[in-house]
Amino acid sequence: MSGIDKMKNKAEELRGEGKEAAGRATDDPDLQAEGKADQASGNLKQAGEKVKDAFK
Repeated sequence: MSGIDKMKNKAEELRGEGKEAAGRATDDPDLQAEGKADQASGNLKQAGEKVKDAFK
């Protein structure tokens, strides 16, 4: 299950990058902030997966 979780987290991170870029392109600070939040969430989840892997 860990591999699937890692893919979902990476997808969330990439979605965040897309939202941030779209927010910059359209001068939409809310969308840009939402993208950054998605990226941070994905990164945090990835870190959690790495910790779980370390204790296997």
